[in-house]
Amino acid sequence: MSKVWGIEMSEKTDQDNAIIDRIIGERRSHRIFSDKVPAEDRITEIIHAGLHAPFAAAALENSSDYFRRFIVIPKNSDAIKKLIPLAYAEVNAMADQIVRASEKNPILRSQASPFLSRLEIIKNMGAVPGIGNAPFYIVAAERRGFPPIEHQSLSYCMENMWLKATALGLGFQLVSVTSQLAENPTFCQIVGLEPNRWAMMGCAIGYPTQSLSPSIRPPVDEVTIWLK
Repeated sequence: MSKVWGIEMSEKTDQDNAIIDRIIGERRSHRIFSDKVPAEDRITEIIHAGLHAPFAAAALENSSDYFRRFIVIPKNSDAIKKLIPLAYAEVNAMADQIVRASEKNPILRSQASPFLSRLEIIKNMGAVPGIGNAPFYIVAAERRGFPPIEHQSLSYCMENMWLKATALGLGFQLVSVTSQLAENPTFCQIVGLEPNRWAMMGCAIGYPTQSLSPSIRPPVDEVTIWLK
């Protein structure tokens, strides 16, 4: 049997399998962060994981300009101070748009009710969670292509970063309003990317203030259908 660094391959496989199962189970959304700032090399490791996420190569034109970007925005930076009111205004505009669209559409009104309740909570808070309350707000950007599947690539990128942050003992929170802000010229100017060329998704990263229990899911057998 072959060896890697003196470890039998079957033993290494078992160790790797146990480690990744633990990290996947411990991956949770943290929304409250301490003031302790993670070291920059930790953030670099998380970005490295995102950089290695799958992407839609067939949808991208051949170019020497790489298709993925990461913008790291520290808490209390000049940039975050500009982004906080911008993101809050985006949430308010989104809520107003959904309310208007659902006034004559009872099906949409019923479907959108839970989301509108969440937006109302954010409106009452006066700021968007994840932008300004964590040591770092990170924007991942994917160059748009055809067919337009850059958001799927960004989801892979976020998952890689999330798992890496979990492995490093850091808290991670998706900041989904980032995808809407990608259409905002002022937001694009602040993060230094050309408008209408990039899809974006964001996350907040820092040390969590509390430990959360592993995620709870139903047994695999309850949600799996084996076809014959």
